[in-house]
Amino acid sequence: MTPKILIVDDTPANLVAMRRLLARSGAELYEATSGNAALALCLDHEFALILLDVNMPDMDGFEVASLLGAAEQLSETPIIFVTAAYADDVNRLKGYHSGAVDYIAKPINDVILQSKIRVFLELHSARMKLREAMAELAERNEELHREIAERKLIETMVRHQASHDPLTGLPNRALFRDRLHGAIQRAIRHHSRFALVCIDIDGFKSVNDTHGHAAGDALLQEIANRLPVHLRSNDTVARLGGDEFALVLEEIDDPRTALQLCEKLCAELREPYHLHVDGNAIEVRVGASIGIAPYVPNEGADAEERLMHAADHAMYEAKRNGKNGCVLAG
Repeated sequence: MTPKILIVDDTPANLVAMRRLLARSGAELYEATSGNAALALCLDHEFALILLDVNMPDMDGFEVASLLGAAEQLSETPIIFVTAAYADDVNRLKGYHSGAVDYIAKPINDVILQSKIRVFLELHSARMKLREAMAELAERNEELHREIAERKLIETMVRHQASHDPLTGLPNRALFRDRLHGAIQRAIRHHSRFALVCIDIDGFKSVNDTHGHAAGDALLQEIANRLPVHLRSNDTVARLGGDEFALVLEEIDDPRTALQLCEKLCAELREPYHLHVDGNAIEVRVGASIGIAPYVPNEGADAEERLMHAADHAMYEAKRNGKNGCVLAG
């Protein structure tokens, strides 16, 4: 992009002279004959350099420079004062205090002017390249943040998929065993108790055979929605596979509490299911055989297997007893 230079002088002859001297500078030249006109141009353009005459009517160069310095978007624009009254140190200090970075005394020395212009244009070019580099870096940083966020999201999804049942969204067998192990460790540390529950859906095969697998899948999803209804947030509901589910009921000191809770679940699961499959409304009824195994302290290193075996055995006893019921392991 071609750099721009603003020349501010209220004397037309001076503007013509400056235009001639800067004709080969490689910059696009803009002219203003007053401080207000200069400020207006600065709002519309980004200048590499401003050559500012000090002695102007209405608003002198010091005021213009001060106003430019006060504007955040203009404060970095370099200003060179051009004046015949810039001979003493007081005026020089005033100029620097107003925001000037340099000055040129009239009558203007062509070589000095062109040399200084070249230096400031080189500085402007370097600043533009730095700005572009910073913008590219900022854009790349944003891309990296987006990539990291996307990667974390994908990793979270992959971890979730690896530990959850894709149909119901419930923890799968692997995550359930991990939760069961954690419950045992907490029970050992805090001398507390909990209960393991195994659930097998009665009549599920008949729904699959009569209405098809889509209806069976819809039914499993509805069952997954009902199971947590009477549970607490720290309990675990998992699908082990097929029509088998399992629960970890935390902080259950009395086995009868677990039995009462499972009886409520059993009644909940017996209620009719209104399914919508392929645009058709279907009502189905199933039941549940539920086995409950309370954790007993000091069960030994194979506590997980003992609990799973006890809960599974109690569930099959519920089936032998006529299904749709709960059995508490002895």
